[in-house]
Amino acid sequence: METLVKDLQKLVPFKDTIETGDIVLIAAQKPQMLVYGLIDDIVRDETKHDEWWHVSMHILSLPPRKVTWILRTPQMTGLEIFTMDGEERFMKAVRFDTKEKQPQKHMTNSGQQSKKKSSLRRIK
Repeated sequence: METLVKDLQKLVPFKDTIETGDIVLIAAQKPQMLVYGLIDDIVRDETKHDEWWHVSMHILSLPPRKVTWILRTPQMTGLEIFTMDGEERFMKAVRFDTKEKQPQKHMTNSGQQSKKKSSLRRIK
């Protein structure tokens, strides 16, 4: 699993933190899978003395399913490979760079905006 995690870190831009609304990459050995999850909620587990969290997420698979895992901070931030039912797992939030780009406005020689024709056609 360590080799897989090292390879993933070379390919995927990961975040160091995790919060509600993040997309996480989840890797597992058995069953062998690599899936994305959408973090729905992160709530502190008040019944434990150590810092444990209820991490609710939607696994983006077919069919999609909602799960809640109880994890420590190093486990849900990708600092630690953890086990569930004796099988190793890895989870870390993916960083998506979202730079909002303004659509370019084309001007004619007279200084007015030209309407760019769409490349899409309506078929009846």
